[in-house]
Amino acid sequence: MSLSRKRKKQLRKLQKDANTLWESQQVLLGQAGDVAREAGRQLGNYSREQVVPTVQHGYEKYAAPVVSRGLRTSAKVYNERLAPAAGAVIGSALSVWDAANEKRDALSSGRGFGAIDVDKLQKKAQKYGKNATKRLTVTAPPAKKKMGAGGVLAIIFGIAAAAGVVYAAWQTLRADDELWVADDPLRAPDA
Repeated sequence: MSLSRKRKKQLRKLQKDANTLWESQQVLLGQAGDVAREAGRQLGNYSREQVVPTVQHGYEKYAAPVVSRGLRTSAKVYNERLAPAAGAVIGSALSVWDAANEKRDALSSGRGFGAIDVDKLQKKAQKYGKNATKRLTVTAPPAKKKMGAGGVLAIIFGIAAAAGVVYAAWQTLRADDELWVADDPLRAPDA
């Protein structure tokens, strides 16, 4: 089955148009890649010059005072309420432990059960309680002027957003290899 001359002429014309289209697509995609690279470079510059300082300023102005106020309040509650109560409980438990050990020693040495010195036990409980409270209290570290975790997170989110924009631009401008596959990148395949 042979093709007519008219059909062959039409197929050659179609092949020529396809080759022309393929070459223009290659040039266009090369230019689009250049534009995407420059857009990524400019996005990085914009992020470095505009986004990061704005995020740092916003963090320092709004989030940092709230976080530091919350830390001060929680340290105050812990140091003024929780640590003394825990210290008292620990001191009482240790003084009872000491009293039990003294009575055990007295019984084992044959001195008998004898009377319990309550004042001595109270003094020991207070002493143990003060020591435990001292060890349980939290002292705030000196304030530092470096960027905190919030600033780092904000920078990471900014970089991730910039990467998302670059990826979306790349997906939009990239060549769709599934539509056309050629052996020679500048020459379309023969029909």
